[in-house]
Amino acid sequence: MLKAVADLVRLRLLSMIGSHVGGEACVCDLTGSFDLTAPTISHHLKILRTAGPIDGERRGTWVYYRIVPEAVNRLGALFTPVTAGDAVSC
Repeated sequence: MLKAVADLVRLRLLSMIGSHVGGEACVCDLTGSFDLTAPTISHHLKILRTAGPIDGERRGTWVYYRIVPEAVNRLGALFTPVTAGDAVSC
């Protein structure tokens, strides 16, 4: 999952989806914010979906993406500071 969000375009897509009104974003809402082709955006969304931080649902001709809270929480936990009681000695 870290590799998937390490790309700046994918990190921005994840942020846009997570902050979108209603908690989900149509692919049509995302493509205009980038100087990339729609197939390239779709490729990045597929990588994110495969890695797990987002999920999608087709509605007619569009796909709507939303954050998978459990996956994003796991990702965030990697950056939680270790407390003195949790420290591992070598």
